Amino acid sequence: MICSIRLLTLFAALVTVTSAGPLEKRGLVTVPISKSAPSGHKALGHFERRRASEFLAGRYGKGISGYQAGTTASNTASNTSTSIGVANALDTYTMQVQVGTNKQSFNLLIDTGSSNTWVGAATKYKPSSSSKSTGDSITVSYGSGMFKGKEYLDTVSLGNGLVINQQSIGVATSSQGFEGVDGIIGIGPADLTEDTVSRTTTVPTVTDNLLSQGSIAQEVIGIYYAPTTENGAINGELTFGGVDTSKTTGAINYVPITETQPAGQYWGINQTISLGSTELLSAAGIVDTGTTLVLLATDVFDQYMQAIPGATIDQNSGLLEIPASQVNSLQTLNFQIGGVTYPFTAKDQVLDQALNTFYGGNASAFYSVVSDLGSPSGQGLDFINGYLFLERFYSVYDTTNNQVGFATTANS
Repeated sequence: MICSIRLLTLFAALVTVTSAGPLEKRGLVTVPISKSAPSGHKALGHFERRRASEFLAGRYGKGISGYQAGTTASNTASNTSTSIGVANALDTYTMQVQVGTNKQSFNLLIDTGSSNTWVGAATKYKPSSSSKSTGDSITVSYGSGMFKGKEYLDTVSLGNGLVINQQSIGVATSSQGFEGVDGIIGIGPADLTEDTVSRTTTVPTVTDNLLSQGSIAQEVIGIYYAPTTENGAINGELTFGGVDTSKTTGAINYVPITETQPAGQYWGINQTISLGSTELLSAAGIVDTGTTLVLLATDVFDQYMQAIPGATIDQNSGLLEIPASQVNSLQTLNFQIGGVTYPFTAKDQVLDQALNTFYGGNASAFYSVVSDLGSPSGQGLDFINGYLFLERFYSVYDTTNNQVGFATTANS
């Protein structure tokens, strides 16, 4: 997920219905979306390490007690299922939701790293006849951002008839780090809402309520992204209640949520990463739609960097700059998850140059999408597979069975 500039717009359109198995496409409704180019620039590598530090501390997406304004990043160099379209804002993915009987529209970041849903960062919430204030306050920290506000129960529409009644939403009275968007739709584990709302232990997430209200048969979310840098491109889909197998080119491989902490608090998995045939890491980490890059523990990242002759850290962007002579000869980075290998080729590892200046880099340089997590291995969260990884593979977040799934796509 997180904060700071990530835009786009969601438009309704297409409906398809087919029949299939329990965790497959069934009664699927697809809403395509378009991408709008954001304004502004940021030093992506530095920003991502700041965000990662909150995951490592087990604070990300939790109560405000874990938030410290001005925190700096490490300077280490180093029955039915419904699909909703999502779009890339060059920095993360968002979707459009409507709230209340007045159908007020909000553009929300899709975050698997947190679980509260809230609005009001940009567009201010207007209560309607379906709105009910609980009288409780809500505070959530996101590392490089936060919000405070009041809790309401209201009707939330995710598109194409997928409606949640009396969903808990935060209504921001103040927020930091969410310029250009209205808030977050949190699709992480429900335990992450613990102590975020006063007088409440945890609150039901949007997927909890979709299940309890009979809108979906299983608490499962399938996510499909496709690489793009084109403004207005339709390139994403969020499926509630199952998976859209029309987007996959192979079987979905499921692995249990890791027991290693703090990774196990999130959508955490065990994974082995190899560069060519050389193993770099076998440990626990997380899958996160709100992180852009692939982040590796500092000592592991150092091995990756040393394997690229002439590679250096760009101090402005915080990204790894690759010499032009090495771009086409990068070794494949292999991610082994549950006995299945997902290759990340040389092409996959290089950031599209159209994004360089937006991320604080030089327009003509070549940058790796692999970066430094900012902490050594052995901390219980040694990698983050961000959305540039997820653009190559279909991912499934299965609360019902406490597991995460992956499959190849046409982009793999």
